[in-house]
Amino acid sequence: MPVTANSIVTPQAPKAATAVATVANTDYDDIPANAAGALVTAGPNGARVTKIYAIPRATVTATQLQLYRSADAGTTKRLFDSALMAAYTMAATTEAPTTDFGYSEDNPLILVANEVVYPAIGVALAAGVVFVAEWGDY
Repeated sequence: MPVTANSIVTPQAPKAATAVATVANTDYDDIPANAAGALVTAGPNGARVTKIYAIPRATVTATQLQLYRSADAGTTKRLFDSALMAAYTMAATTEAPTTDFGYSEDNPLILVANEVVYPAIGVALAAGVVFVAEWGDY
């Protein structure tokens, strides 16, 4: 949508999505071999991401969680954030912990037009780690 100069523009369309990472990624250059599919895809006017977190689907060892961003449809993916998921033994009588990347209304991640965020994990987990994102497109 066209925007008017000197006017505040707020997110127009709330969005949420998930992606699952199962394969270990230890390649931190601009073409990571094992990043999962797209987690967030910004709209044509960009986006304001207010939440990204991850939750394991099975027993997990301590694992580095990685976020990559791409402004060229995934050709180049740049590592821009990481968090540590603590070791956890999955059990029906405990709460599976979530690992939050710290984005919020007060600390959003701003994406340019059509920019994409891809998640990855440092240690393989066959059942996978689910990444969850909430954002609004401008």
